[in-house]
Amino acid sequence: MDHVAVLALFDRDMREDARPDGPGARVERVDKVVRQVGAEHGWNGVVWSDLDGVGADAAIADQVRYFTGLGREFEWKVYGHDKPENLGQRLRDAGFVAQPEETLMIAELGDLALDAQPPEGVRLLPVTDRAGVDLVADVHRQAFGTDSGRMRRQLLAQLTGEEDNVVAVVALAGDEPVSAARMEMAPGARFAGLWGGGTVESWRGRGIYRALVAHRARVAADRGYRYVQVDASSQSRPVLARLGFQPLTTTTPYVYG
Repeated sequence: MDHVAVLALFDRDMREDARPDGPGARVERVDKVVRQVGAEHGWNGVVWSDLDGVGADAAIADQVRYFTGLGREFEWKVYGHDKPENLGQRLRDAGFVAQPEETLMIAELGDLALDAQPPEGVRLLPVTDRAGVDLVADVHRQAFGTDSGRMRRQLLAQLTGEEDNVVAVVALAGDEPVSAARMEMAPGARFAGLWGGGTVESWRGRGIYRALVAHRARVAADRGYRYVQVDASSQSRPVLARLGFQPLTTTTPYVYG
């Protein structure tokens, strides 16, 4: 993989030319900033910027005024190659709080082994309705220890919207939900995004996460996508590397509000 070329393509496809991630969301381009304004319970934030040391502080202040004027908490996603090099520090100085750093990992679908299956006794269930969304949210709460209310509402809105651009799946051991994940597929993009992959603690290390990655990658390949990307935590990065994903840069969410 040509890391420089693929990262540049990712920046164009998924950031500079970002599409709304669900019903009711909109993407706005203001000067050298691309931002999403989410629906009532959706994600709000800056997905791309092209700033320099002269204008960065003013651009940051503009976004703070805009989103606080809407009464929205928002996030500024900073990638390791974004400019200026001290963008993260400038955001902290403006009142943002940095969240844990993750690694942007990308794989070309033609290079992945897509035959991984869940362990014996575990089955994968496609999520298509409110009951399935509730199972995903329950796994999310157990796996990450965080409130899953906003994720539940957003996923339900995505699955019931007119556009077929989200796939969600839950792994069941009998009737017990033990792992879950979703994939977002922006129309016209070459990258499908793998999100929310989490397994409850007592079921980790059995190959379920690997099976969920393979399941979503097969769907992405069938729909004509070339790449899959993950914002990988330190836990998932080794698994993804063994599957053929390559690290391209880091990504850190900075939250305001």
